[in-house]
Amino acid sequence: MTSVVRLIRSDSLADTPYAYAATAPAGSRLIFLAGACPLEDDGSTTAPGDYAAQAARCVETLRGALAASGAALTDVISTRVLVASTRQADLITAWNVVESAFGSHDVPSTLLGVTVLGYDDQLVEIEAIAAVQGD
Repeated sequence: MTSVVRLIRSDSLADTPYAYAATAPAGSRLIFLAGACPLEDDGSTTAPGDYAAQAARCVETLRGALAASGAALTDVISTRVLVASTRQADLITAWNVVESAFGSHDVPSTLLGVTVLGYDDQLVEIEAIAAVQGD
């Protein structure tokens, strides 16, 4: 099924690796996802100290939550990527994994460095909103 999400770009704004805005038509069903965390099935944190591995697990978790909601990554309308670090290089490491997972569906995204996240050894979390055809 084709996504209802329309990504908005503007030639009058700086070139970025993500769309500046996104829309979904009236009548779309919005899906608000909890932050996808890098947790293993047993509840332990994936790869302590490894930003890329944690970002990859977050994407995997996000895919699972989307599937349970009848959606896919191409239905995501925006993301917020939280990285527990004050080093820009760590944020970029996590971002590169997320950007690669989304591919050409470069949704509007915010990348934030934060002081701490909710689970022991957690370094990355991805929040998302998706839109699908209304029921």
